Amino acid sequence: MKKFYSEIIGTFAMVFCGCGAMTINEITNGSISHAGVAATWGLIVMTMIYAFGEISGAHFNPAVTIGFAFAKKFAWKDVPKYILAQAIGAVFAAFLLWFLFPESQFLGETTPANGFPAYKAAILEFLLTFFLMIVIINVSTGSKEIGNMAAIAVGSVILLEAMFAGPMTKASMNPIRSIAPALFTGNFQYLWLYISAPILGAITAVSSCKLTKNDNCC
Repeated sequence: MKKFYSEIIGTFAMVFCGCGAMTINEITNGSISHAGVAATWGLIVMTMIYAFGEISGAHFNPAVTIGFAFAKKFAWKDVPKYILAQAIGAVFAAFLLWFLFPESQFLGETTPANGFPAYKAAILEFLLTFFLMIVIINVSTGSKEIGNMAAIAVGSVILLEAMFAGPMTKASMNPIRSIAPALFTGNFQYLWLYISAPILGAITAVSSCKLTKNDNCC
């Protein structure tokens, strides 16, 4: 059970800090800034990997969990348990943000930028998660994201992608991170793309791994 508790706590911390940065940036009229929000996402993921990588693998993301299972590095029977743990952590974090900041209209929700078509947002989210999973699958051992470089590499790619793509799609790369705030804002219009695109991106990244690695891939 320790690995499931780790997924709950790690996902809670990630969503609370990441969406919290977006929420506080919203209600303070940009005091954190876009760069600050991107850095918050990257740093919280990096630190949670350091904290829980050797216990649960520090997935914190259903797309990553499914990607590892697709790569045969994680048991399919444990996928629902991991996703449930991630959901508990993410929803509780979103609830706490909703309680603390009732004046927020968005709570860090993910929606495409005004004028940016949903299908283009889906393509961008697919590519963002593809790049993320490429990094994860290449620095991981089995389904465990362990070691100093794994945490730095994964945190860095999340910071990078949030920095350049955040203004267009909010750079979710994580279905449960998008679902949790929507439960409190009631905005479900674009959830389809934030659920499907990251999962497809992760699976495609795992499939492409065979093109560059011969061993310990999938």
